[in-house]
Amino acid sequence: MVKLIFLGPPGAGKGTQASRIADFYQVPHISTGDILRNNVAQKSPLGLQAKEYMDKGELVPDQLILDMVEERLKQNDAQNGWILDGFPRNVTQADFVEKLLSASKNGNDTREEKAEIINSLMVINLQVPDKVLVSRLLSRGRQDDNEETITNRLKVYHQQTEPLIEFYKERQQLVTIDGNNSVDAVTNYLKQAIR
Repeated sequence: MVKLIFLGPPGAGKGTQASRIADFYQVPHISTGDILRNNVAQKSPLGLQAKEYMDKGELVPDQLILDMVEERLKQNDAQNGWILDGFPRNVTQADFVEKLLSASKNGNDTREEKAEIINSLMVINLQVPDKVLVSRLLSRGRQDDNEETITNRLKVYHQQTEPLIEFYKERQQLVTIDGNNSVDAVTNYLKQAIR
């Protein structure tokens, strides 16, 4: 059963690689970015709140997305594994994922079984230098991608998300991949790394 979390700054290629690996393993690619963009497009109450943060280049607060992620992981297609892309973004969200994974399905799981479920999680960290990221994001030409917004997003990422790298490193769940390679090369590295 493949349970993967993709970490990495904006523009590192998380979405592309998560899609490819999801296809390869036949598991859903769950992107909080897609969930948020859909909510924004539909102008749902959550989407309108999220848009305010996204427009400033800030991360959307935890509470706005925790319930969506939990609901998504309970859907039928996610029962044999999944790839989370863009979530968790901080240690609080990582604790949430850990609690979600260890929540008993039938109320009878032993502590060992819960530990095994948590240990089945693998965290991929795509590393790409900031200069490369800025250039990649500017070339995408998205409306909200200007140099100032991108620089702010990277700063926010480094402040809030990088502690996750330590969190998962301590749990021996982290694998770091050099994302500054061709798309195919990164995919091949990932296939070799995933156990």
